[in-house]
Amino acid sequence: MSEADAAREASANAAVELIEPGMALGIGSGRAVWKAVDAIAARWPEGAPLTAVAASERTAELARERRIELVELDGSLELDLAIDGADEIDPELRLIKGGGGALLREKVVISAARRFVVVAEASKRVDRLGEGFRLPVEVIRFAWRDIRRRLGALVPDSELRIGHGGHPYVTDEGHYILDCALPADADLDRLAADIKLVPGVVEHGLFVGMAERALLGGADGSVEDFKP
Repeated sequence: MSEADAAREASANAAVELIEPGMALGIGSGRAVWKAVDAIAARWPEGAPLTAVAASERTAELARERRIELVELDGSLELDLAIDGADEIDPELRLIKGGGGALLREKVVISAARRFVVVAEASKRVDRLGEGFRLPVEVIRFAWRDIRRRLGALVPDSELRIGHGGHPYVTDEGHYILDCALPADADLDRLAADIKLVPGVVEHGLFVGMAERALLGGADGSVEDFKP
């Protein structure tokens, strides 16, 4: 097992300790989250005594394989706990998410939960968001170049995400993603609000004021329970 996988597994196992029978769970996307799905299955091999909403098609497929009952957010359900990863985590527990392309559904699922806990490797902690990862901004395909032009006033450097075969990456909801350099002096709270005001922007990967804690796994199996 690689050091990164060991760190993810440690974080995932710690997150599963927060799960109680009967919970309605939100499950995000990414390798640490998929480790958590495996850990749930290992804890309840006969079938997990809970229901879950999955934030991506890949997560949903894995959950079904692990005998986790999936339900829909139909307007009547409030999730007890959301578990999701992060691409970067700053000292104030603000996140960049969306490296896997599921940021829109992830934000919907997290917003439907009473609590949100991050599962990630300790290496995801940074002093400043944007140090090593671009900010994903999900946009409609219509006139995406003009949307990118208008976004330039806020995030001057953006690139269309390219997927398999050299074609533009398309999200589960049928949108494009612009990966944007985050200015070093950005006011993240204001930027998060301003990006959403650009017509054609569907969602962005800044998750500010949403997580209650981050369970950060180390390669040695240790876990830091990080709360700012």
